[in-house]
Amino acid sequence: MELETVMPVQEKKSLTYEMQKRLLGVIFSLPALILLFTFLILPVILAFVYSFMNYNMLNPDGKVFTGLDNYIRLFKDAIFLTTLKNTLYFTVLVVPIQCAVALGLALLVNKKVKVAGLGRVFFFSPVVTSMVVVAILWTFLYNVDSGIINHALNFFGIESQLFLLSPDQAMNSIIFMSVWQAAGFQMMIFLAGLKDVPVELYEAAEMDGANVWQKFRNVTMPCISHVTGFVLIITTIQAFRLFVQPFVMTNGGPSDSTKTLVFMLYENGFQFRDVGYSSAIAVVFFIIVLISSLILKKVLKQ
Repeated sequence: MELETVMPVQEKKSLTYEMQKRLLGVIFSLPALILLFTFLILPVILAFVYSFMNYNMLNPDGKVFTGLDNYIRLFKDAIFLTTLKNTLYFTVLVVPIQCAVALGLALLVNKKVKVAGLGRVFFFSPVVTSMVVVAILWTFLYNVDSGIINHALNFFGIESQLFLLSPDQAMNSIIFMSVWQAAGFQMMIFLAGLKDVPVELYEAAEMDGANVWQKFRNVTMPCISHVTGFVLIITTIQAFRLFVQPFVMTNGGPSDSTKTLVFMLYENGFQFRDVGYSSAIAVVFFIIVLISSLILKKVLKQ
């Protein structure tokens, strides 16, 4: 009888303790959940709602439901098609180049030599520098009259280039700068993956007579395939979000050659105060990034 009385009491105490732990977990998570809802979930919901309205920031009480008018206007807008083309051009070029450079740097600093640590610091340092600062620095480097790059070209007998002043060169100049600035971040991720490759696999490949390229293709790449997929996805998302470089270096010009989707979103939302139209751009941008990420994830799995 005493045992039968003690057991339910212990179970009750245990249940109460579990409930207290769960309640404590919810309390500690509540500030983060509130911030997540306020600055991420709620803006997404409001952007979707406002995309169906004629809403100007200077007249917050004058919201009018207009249905799909903002989306119809968007796909008829020649500037939108230009920004979409510029964004896709930047993404298609910068993602493979940046990932290839990052992998090459990771292979370089993964070697067991004394200067490897110094190389990691050297290649990673542009990542921790503010993008605004980097963009201003490269604006001076690309200067037609006093830029160091044109001085170097002139030294080798090559005439000065327009770089940021040319519609044909501006985006390519931004791509080059973006690869230089961000490759160090992907390098560190690749480096972490390379550290997990078993040394025994390389030793077995050497015993089979494999050369450097064969070891890279048959050992290194299969072992870091999951890391490669992760790097490709995050680099693609970052590429679609291009904004700071054209905003600081070219202000979207010349002739809208560097204007991107995010730049157009900012321009309509904060300069023209057209919240409804900018919300439609945001929704379309979200769908494009989501579809691109899903396609890339499926291709990488295959």
